[in-house]
Formats: sequence, C-alpha cells, structure tokens
Amino acid sequence: MSKPPYVPPKVWRNDAASGGQFASINRPIAGPTHDKDLPVGKHPLQLYSLATPNGVKVTILLEELLALGHSGAEYDAWLIRIGDGDQFSSGFVEVNPNSKIPALLDRSAEPPVRVFESGSILLHLAEKFGAFLPKAPAARTESLNWLFWQMGAAPYLGGGFGHFYVYAPEKIEYAINRFTMEAKRQLDVLERRLAVSRYLGGDEYSIADIAVWPWYGQLVRGNLYGAAEFLAVDEYPQVKRWAEEIAQRPAVQRGTRVNRTWGDEASQVPERHSAADLG
Repeated sequence: MSKPPYVPPKVWRNDAASGGQFASINRPIAGPTHDKDLPVGKHPLQLYSLATPNGVKVTILLEELLALGHSGAEYDAWLIRIGDGDQFSSGFVEVNPNSKIPALLDRSAEPPVRVFESGSILLHLAEKFGAFLPKAPAARTESLNWLFWQMGAAPYLGGGFGHFYVYAPEKIEYAINRFTMEAKRQLDVLERRLAVSRYLGGDEYSIADIAVWPWYGQLVRGNLYGAAEFLAVDEYPQVKRWAEEIAQRPAVQRGTRVNRTWGDEASQVPERHSAADLG
C-alpha cells in the first residue's frame, strides 16, 4: 500500500521523528543550548572545526601558509563534534552565531577577531599573510569569483545531492534527480573553466582551488558520498586532472587529516597543536 501524498499543513511544526540521522542536532532556532567555554591554545590562531569539506578548506590553507614559511600561521585546531552538539555551546556561538564549523578566533589582534564562514576565513588568512590570492586586480577578482561560486554552489551539492543521495531517511526519486542534475551542471561549469585554465583563478593556485577542491575535487576522486560512478565523473577529465594535481600537494595531504576522527588510524589527527602532531 503506497503512502498518501504529503500535504503541507497551514503552519509548519518541527517533527523530530522525521529528521533522520540529524534530528538530534537540527532545530529551527539559533543560540546556545548549554554553557561551555572554548579551549584556547598557545598559538595566535585558534580553529574550532571538524574535517568536513568546509572544515578542511581552512586546515589546508593553514598548512600551505606554514609550508611557505609564514610562522604566524601556526595554529591550534580544536575538535568540534557536531554530532554531539559541540557547536551549540555558548563559547562556540560567541565565535560563530550560526553554529556551523569552521570558526576561527584570530588572537594576534587586540581585541581578538572572530571569523566565521569558511570563505570568509580563507579570505581573512590570504589577506593577512599576502598569499594564495593574486595581487593583480583581474586575477584577484577571478579567484574571488570562484571562491564565492563555491560558497553559493556547495549547498546544492551537500545539503541537496549529498543529503538526498546518502543521508535522507528514504530515497526520494524526484529530490535525487533534481539535485543530481544540478551537481552535474556544476561539474560541467568547472570542466569548462579548467579546460582553459590550470587553476580556477588562472595560472596561480589560490584560495579558490582550496575552497572548491574538498567538495568537487574529492567528489570526482571518489571520496565524497561514494557517488563517483553514479555521477559518471569520467565525463569531467579536466576536473579530475585538477583534483589529482592538488591532491598531491603535501600541505593538502596534511590539512585533510586535521580534526579527522574517521577512516584509517593513520589519517586521523583529531586535534592539532604543533607540526609534530602530523608526524
């Protein structure tokens, strides 16, 4: 017997029973749920995060900056277990009122500067250290075009395609088809750009690549949602070429391990407080 079609009520009410595996942390209000201060380490940069695609953008950039010799980019990376609701602590909400990882507290300034939203963190760090963002106006603008493209596009990949393909409590054909079409359209946007440019911003590796790679690069490498075959990623050879080139960078390999608590043990570095933590 088929289920009756869903008819939206006149006024929506939260039904935790229909929230799937994220029901315990999804809620229709903001603000903290409990009082807890954030830990603070010895470095100027304090990162509170988890190794999701948005989280590793920041640790990759920090490791790239350190590889260039920017000692001021030394950082403490504290684990935020979003499944346990750490992002709703009073300390975290003070740094990021949106209760999403990553969040950065830059204590090199007085008073300390809070930076939230991964794109904002990347831009803050690139400008602070004068690296990974071209200085020529046209090239800078092109890199920022792709940085902000990623910020607007990824919710369709993560909250749309990834959610309905992997995480939703039931497979909904319409939703999967709708977001698959958009995911493939976005991959085609990248394919066309990378067919004429080594990197997204041009000839220079930049924060645009660092922002896009953990989502779309890892997707075509088979490391996101297990969807490479489903999405026929061999149709995007330039995206795959770009993704593999970036994956070979030592700083990228280090950055993807920070705040990671899953996978093989060698890939896990739940917290990072010095280079020695990465072996």
